[in-house]
Amino acid sequence: RFIARPCAINLGIQDSGPHRAQPNAILEKVFTSITKSPDGKRLEGLSKQLDWDVRKIQRWFRHRRNQDKPTTLTKFCESMWRFTFYLSIFFYGIRFLWTAPWFWDTRQCWYNYPFQPLTSRLYYYYILELAFYWSLMFSQFTDIKRKDFLIMFVHHLATIGLITFSYMNNMVRVGTLVLCLHDASDFLLEAAKLANYAKYQRLCDAFFMLFGVVFIVTRLGIYPFWILNTTLFESWELIGPYSSWWLFNGLLVTLQVLHVIWSYLIIRTASKALVRGKVSKDDRSDVESSSEEEDVTSNSTKGIVSTSSNGSNRLNGHVAGGQWTGE
Repeated sequence: RFIARPCAINLGIQDSGPHRAQPNAILEKVFTSITKSPDGKRLEGLSKQLDWDVRKIQRWFRHRRNQDKPTTLTKFCESMWRFTFYLSIFFYGIRFLWTAPWFWDTRQCWYNYPFQPLTSRLYYYYILELAFYWSLMFSQFTDIKRKDFLIMFVHHLATIGLITFSYMNNMVRVGTLVLCLHDASDFLLEAAKLANYAKYQRLCDAFFMLFGVVFIVTRLGIYPFWILNTTLFESWELIGPYSSWWLFNGLLVTLQVLHVIWSYLIIRTASKALVRGKVSKDDRSDVESSSEEEDVTSNSTKGIVSTSSNGSNRLNGHVAGGQWTGE
């Protein structure tokens, strides 16, 4: 409110949303009480009742759905907040771990386990990360639901579960390595989104490509060969498989599966960017394309309904885990 909003306004980002639908009591009642994406049969009924063309009614519902989406200014402010947090917590983690012996030798994570001291710096690092991911968990239900809602939900559950579980079982040493590794690329994604909202396309593309490289290197390279190696093999060798070993490593492997999925999305977006010359539309947008119904070439009502009344969203917007996240 006091920092991000003035920055956005200085960058020329306006607090204006998509085109608003013209007032219509009948369509508004259907939208709020029945469905936001009417099927073909309902569209035909509304067309006869209002004496409107089916395409016009489809356009009205598209505009009405987009009307409830957050403005670019709102999305910029949220991304700036996340960028600030991710950048700050990453540098805090690096500064803390640089002097930690287990940062250079992962076997130190298991020496004298579970009798390892919990310092105040380590404690605050854990609590800050846990609080932030809980906030993401709650806000996910109030934000616009996206196509990767389930993936993000599983990710937040696994992350919160890992942070809580590792804290309760005093596995905080290896936990700090996991947290810092994940924070390494997140602030780059938020920086790319900020540049995207401010319409600095080249800067946006540069940040996204850098994000993609860091993400793939850390999540598909360092994470399995550094983190999973110590939790699966070094811990087994030094302290043996304890009762909660299977759950702990199960959650870590779940994260690795999500890393593979997101890496695929990043590579696909990057390949499209190379072809088009810029990072543009993706598969997780929250604003529907203005040409959704206009692309229909059939003049018959039946053809129009069957082609474009399925409520499917076109893409215009953001990347999460490799796709523009216009949250």
